[in-house]
Amino acid sequence: MFSGSLVAIVTPMRADGSLDLTAWSRLIDFHLEGGTSGIVVGGTTGESATLTEAELQELTARACEQVAGRISVLVGAGTSSTASTVERVRRLSELPVDAVLVVTPAYNRPTQEGLYRHFAAAAEASRVPLVPYNVPSRTAVDMLPETVARLSQLRKVVAVKEAVARVERIRELRGACRPGFEILSGDDATAREAVLAGAVGVISVTANVVPGRMSELMSAAAHGDRAQSARLDARLAGLHEALFIEANPIPVKWALARMGLIDRGIRLPLTELSEGHQAAVISALREGGALGA
Repeated sequence: MFSGSLVAIVTPMRADGSLDLTAWSRLIDFHLEGGTSGIVVGGTTGESATLTEAELQELTARACEQVAGRISVLVGAGTSSTASTVERVRRLSELPVDAVLVVTPAYNRPTQEGLYRHFAAAAEASRVPLVPYNVPSRTAVDMLPETVARLSQLRKVVAVKEAVARVERIRELRGACRPGFEILSGDDATAREAVLAGAVGVISVTANVVPGRMSELMSAAAHGDRAQSARLDARLAGLHEALFIEANPIPVKWALARMGLIDRGIRLPLTELSEGHQAAVISALREGGALGA
């Protein structure tokens, strides 16, 4: 259902922090033309923690209308409360999305059984497929492969976004989950190895600035071409690193503004990229082919 290079798309904002819907349309066209296979609206990179419910609804509805079925649209629906996650999933899954992406609950550190019940409740409430998202570096809880394997037996849970940056984790998931269950990498720097180990693609930050190159990389890795995928990945290695030089999405939003695709708006408590890091991001953009010399 989901494979290749999916973008964890930024939410463009004006200098005052308001949504820039003209830039939103421009970004979606950028990905339609660049070969991106899916758009994730309102994820971490989309500043989900600062979006209002109305804003998330509007961004998602506009994305679905513009994409018109040509590529997948997923929407971030997770919160730290099971009750509010269920309500959000119920509401967002009424839109013409292909799936809801639900992150593990942050801060409250549930047990593995709590995680299973959380996602099972969300899946039961959803009208569309559900993709759990495991990102321990953000949430302070790691959803283990055995828990994902249990969830994979639920009809509506069709894939997982796994951001633990170890290829061994991908192999564990592949061996534990039901046949046909999809694994998506959540880490650009290790996405090539993840796909070679059995993942079907990546939900990418790097794809925000080089959608075509990330698409080519995922295609080469999916075809088992280690040499070509390594060559493609080597050129993007600087971007994979530079786009996390400060907390995501600070660097990638600054990069897209430098490319002329969006304004520099970002919402507190995040701030614009520090001046001391800007040269490194520009160098990585040039090396990756997103900016001219």
